[in-house]
Amino acid sequence: MPVCDFTTADTGADATDLPPAESVAWRIATNWDDTRPFTEQWTAFLDTVAADRIRAVVIGCWWNDDYTDVRPVLDALIASADRLPALRGLFLADVMSEQCELSWLRMDDVTPLLEAYPRLEEFVVRGCGSGDLAFQPLRHERLRVLRFESGGLPGEIVRAVGASELPRLEHLALWLGVEQYGGDATVADLAPVLSGARFPALTHLGLQDSEIQDEIAAAVASAPVVAQLESLDLSMGTLGDTGAEALLTGQPLTHLGRLDLHHHYLSDAMMRRVCDALEPSGVEVNVSEQEEPDVWDDGDDGEEEEYRYVAVSE
Repeated sequence: MPVCDFTTADTGADATDLPPAESVAWRIATNWDDTRPFTEQWTAFLDTVAADRIRAVVIGCWWNDDYTDVRPVLDALIASADRLPALRGLFLADVMSEQCELSWLRMDDVTPLLEAYPRLEEFVVRGCGSGDLAFQPLRHERLRVLRFESGGLPGEIVRAVGASELPRLEHLALWLGVEQYGGDATVADLAPVLSGARFPALTHLGLQDSEIQDEIAAAVASAPVVAQLESLDLSMGTLGDTGAEALLTGQPLTHLGRLDLHHHYLSDAMMRRVCDALEPSGVEVNVSEQEEPDVWDDGDDGEEEEYRYVAVSE
């Protein structure tokens, strides 16, 4: 859906120029020069647009000058659930790095949002600063898309996702990030997802932006869930030839429609091998953004150490 920014200027006589409530995803955010707090903007939005027909909402910045806690925003969304019976998509924290670095973008427990909106079909959360993001295992009958975008996704969040009952989930994407910013999830934490038994409707799996991308690729190479997928995303991380070799020598991937490996550390030869193995079967392979590792001399002994970086961390 196209995104339409709502501002407090879109009230009164100007409201007649707004698109039909159900035709766009509404973005509500404060700007640096706004005087109204986010909660007032939210109230004005619900009072102006036909709230009972709104299908998608994008939450941008919720602070004016100094960064403030997200809890009042979550409380406002939860309190408004009865006024938004048609809501099917919610993107929490559409914030760019110029506004707040991802690792500084602090969250809270987002489970009550899903509990308040049992008809929600798409839920995206960006941010995980200071380890404040929380997610509890739950059952949700309608959710089809779940995505956590983080520079460091805690293992407890990954485990909670794997312990949830989401019978209609089709698209799962986890930006795992790096340990420096709280991304301590392990391959073992991913086991319930990789088993294929947890989410029977899953057709897209993204395990992205990880500093253990080779280990993840090796686990995916033999994971039962792969057989049911239409697309697989292992992009944005530190994937190298070791991980790619595991993918090529593991279970067949020729049934996939798309394999996304962009932002990787594959050699030219390995890039060709991956493409030659899959593209003739109709798999769309993305091996763009080939990266070069940094090599540092770590001391007087002359030993050099190689460093790889994920696409999104701080």
